[in-house]
Amino acid sequence: MFGGQQVNKGQAAPDFTLKDQNGKPVSLKKYKGKPVVLYFYPADETPGCTKQACAFRDSYEKFKKAGAEVIGISGDDSASHKAFASKYKLPYTLLSDEGNKVRKDWGVPGDLFGALPGRQTYVLDKNGVVQLIYNNQFQPEKHIDETLKFLKAA
Repeated sequence: MFGGQQVNKGQAAPDFTLKDQNGKPVSLKKYKGKPVVLYFYPADETPGCTKQACAFRDSYEKFKKAGAEVIGISGDDSASHKAFASKYKLPYTLLSDEGNKVRKDWGVPGDLFGALPGRQTYVLDKNGVVQLIYNNQFQPEKHIDETLKFLKAA
């Protein structure tokens, strides 16, 4: 990959392979041909992240209707993701970025104080090109509003 450069709008998203909540390797390139909403979040089972994950779950049919896949990424391991997805009935893929390598490779900023990994959402078009980057650490549900608005307009 490209060592910590920020991924920008209009750029092809760098590929990666991470384990999903079932421990199976998943590559980003597998999703080429459909839009992808890729969101980085700080951690499973924290209030903001649970709110964001459930908001994506509650709007999942709208994303499907728009033809988009939803993928959540945090540094938690697959077992944590599996428990989190099961507890909240999350219908989409959660990927385990242990060591935050992909987060660093993509240049996802941390929170204001640098204490927590940041909350950032990317919308990739069907060719894997970044069309929208949305960052809002304190209003996790806004990520859903903004990405759906974008997908409907595209």
